[in-house]
Amino acid sequence: MFDDDYDLLRRCLKKEVAAEYQLYHRFAPKMNGICLRYGGNEREAEDILQNGFVHLFSHLNQFKFEGSLECWIERIFLNAAINYYKKNLKFRQYVDLSHIEEDVSIHEDALSAISQDELLAIIQSLPVGYRTIFNMYVIENYQHNEIASLLGISEGTSKSQLFRAKAMVKRMLKERETYYKIG
Repeated sequence: MFDDDYDLLRRCLKKEVAAEYQLYHRFAPKMNGICLRYGGNEREAEDILQNGFVHLFSHLNQFKFEGSLECWIERIFLNAAINYYKKNLKFRQYVDLSHIEEDVSIHEDALSAISQDELLAIIQSLPVGYRTIFNMYVIENYQHNEIASLLGISEGTSKSQLFRAKAMVKRMLKERETYYKIG
């Protein structure tokens, strides 16, 4: 697989339009998934996707032909999402979730019955700070010190927002579980 990716990248570096088109269509669906997790809605995800591809195509020459091209591209899109978060943070309002119960129990069947689209909708509905930290910690496996450094926040803020994000996700799953029991 690396040889095919490397060949595709070499052709892109030669500015072959067909290769650029192929690279875009090969990676756009997976990168869009990343963007949807970090964006609050499809418009934001499209903005992140666009910014990610602009950055990718303008920095293709920085790939060292070591390791996976896909992992390198994922990193670019994660950084595009983080940059979008930082750029737009000043326009966001934080939601006070201090009233959230700390111990919301969820029946395991609720987790196994939820669809990927429903889970994505729950993640997208999180306030931007919670969503970003939740994605970075839970899905991307960053540690709090790394998140703090990348986002320019304290480790305590990262931990607090992750705690609140998890509590909010649990509450939404619990509400969904209750809704489906009633319905």
